[in-house]
Amino acid sequence: MSVDGGAQRLKTEADEPGWEVDPDDDWGVAVVATVGRQLRLRREAVGMRAAELGTATGYGEDLIYKIESGKRIPRPEFLDKADEVLGAGGLLSAMKEDVAKVRYPKKVRALARMEGNAVEIQLYDPLNIHGLLQTPEYARGLLLMRRPAYTKDEVERMAAGRVARQSIFQRDPAPELSFVLEEWTLRRPLGGRVLLRAQLERLLEVGQLRSVELQVMPMDREEHAGLAGGIEVLKFGDGTAVGRSAAVANGRPVTEPKQLHILELRYGIIRAQALTPRESIAFIEQLLGET
Repeated sequence: MSVDGGAQRLKTEADEPGWEVDPDDDWGVAVVATVGRQLRLRREAVGMRAAELGTATGYGEDLIYKIESGKRIPRPEFLDKADEVLGAGGLLSAMKEDVAKVRYPKKVRALARMEGNAVEIQLYDPLNIHGLLQTPEYARGLLLMRRPAYTKDEVERMAAGRVARQSIFQRDPAPELSFVLEEWTLRRPLGGRVLLRAQLERLLEVGQLRSVELQVMPMDREEHAGLAGGIEVLKFGDGTAVGRSAAVANGRPVTEPKQLHILELRYGIIRAQALTPRESIAFIEQLLGET
């Protein structure tokens, strides 16, 4: 389908990956349904057909109907254009903030909220470079390797969610962030050496932030306290904390002081066994030179 004799191809569902509504996300479903209802009411109020709105915004008629029925999450630029075309006076554009939030999976939003409230975060991932440190391309590459494979929608939603969580580095005041990275995750060229090189450059960039400490666990260590799995500990301003590890409570989030103490003890030993932050930055610079 095209506009003006084929001068412009209208966007279809295939052109807009990663914007399906999760039916199990009650809040997300409600937000998208509200946006869709307002869009339809504004369109009908000015006497415009869905096909005409599609032509004016560059979308196919079927995609307009899906957005209006709450089955498709509209992009921010679409809401801006629709607001202008329908003369909504900013009503539709004002919904962009809530729509942006529901783009990401419910679990990702819940994790981002906790990270956004934390004053200190301790993270150790034995299998991958942690998601808060991943470049968009590296994150997408890892997600594409998953078997059984994620759908295109799932890959885009999760990759976008990881990148969105990285706004934590721009908080003021920023939380204290500690990462322990395994050497092998920095050497293995997952997705290709071009992606790995950009990822190492990103680590060096983040490692310069005052609120961030990166440490590398070398492969030649004869003792390692992290063999039981990854560790996450988030501490909040009111003195509470939440932690998670595959080795404690079967990976479920824990808040009990005894279990948190175990996680912090293990994390402290892991940090002591790893290279210092200064040594780690030098090590990553060396790897970058070899890549």
